[in-house]
Parts: sequence; C-alpha cells; structure tokens
Amino acid sequence: MNAELTDQLAQLLRARTTAALGTLRAGAPFVSMVPYALAAGGFVVHVSALAAHTRDMLADARVSLMVAQAEDGATSPLGLMRVSVQGIAQQIPADAPELAALKAAYLARFPDAEPMFGFGDFSIFLIQPESARFVAGFGQAHSLTGASLLQLL
Repeated sequence: MNAELTDQLAQLLRARTTAALGTLRAGAPFVSMVPYALAAGGFVVHVSALAAHTRDMLADARVSLMVAQAEDGATSPLGLMRVSVQGIAQQIPADAPELAALKAAYLARFPDAEPMFGFGDFSIFLIQPESARFVAGFGQAHSLTGASLLQLL
C-alpha cells in the first residue's frame, strides 16, 4: 500500500470507536459490537464476563474485527472504507505489566468507562492482528500482514 492508503486506513481506525467483533460459538460465527482503543500491540477491548463474546474469546481466541466508515448517504455502501482484521484475543491478567498501559489507552478514548474498571466481571482483552483486508473504496482492496497493521497503530 502507498502512503495515501496507509494514512486513510490509520484515519479510519482512529476516527471510528466501535467495531463488529466476530467470535466463534461452538464452531459457528457470532457477531457483536464492541468499543475499541488502539495500542502498540493491537486493539484493546474492555468486556464483561457476562457477555457472550467474552465467553467465546475465552473458548476460542480466534476473532475478527470489522471497522467501517460511517454511512453518509452520498457514498454507495460498496464504496465505504472498511477493514476486516483477523487476530487472536488474549485476556490480560490483572497482574500483567502491560495492563496499566492498555487501560490508559482505553480510558484515553473512553473516559466515561472508568467506573466499569471497578466491576469484577470486566477485563481487558488485547486483540493482536494476524492479517487484515482494507477496502479503500469500490475495487480498492488491499491485504496486510498483522505486523504491517501494527506499524499503523
């Protein structure tokens, strides 16, 4: 990808705050919505143990995230920028050295989430990208490695 496309992808990931999260439930796909923050290691999500997607990630760490440009009515849905990320979701233990930095990244994006960090059923997961497919518009699809995507974050 060239510098312009790289900038477009970075802007998309920074502008949007929610992603569709695809998990596996008993081998079948399940999609939900999660707020996310960006960190050096990937995508940070803060989720409740009561949520189906959390149980799914604990049972099978393979996940996918999709972040899409907001619809504006002027652009064809096929022309919207979007990125689909395939990755591995890792629950971050409460005593992990990286927890403070991941929590800070999440709270920088979602300061209103601070009270939820006091709830015992919530935990942070880091979704580490393995590959991605960025569609910059109709007919403009580009594949990336996880390492390439991490350089953007």
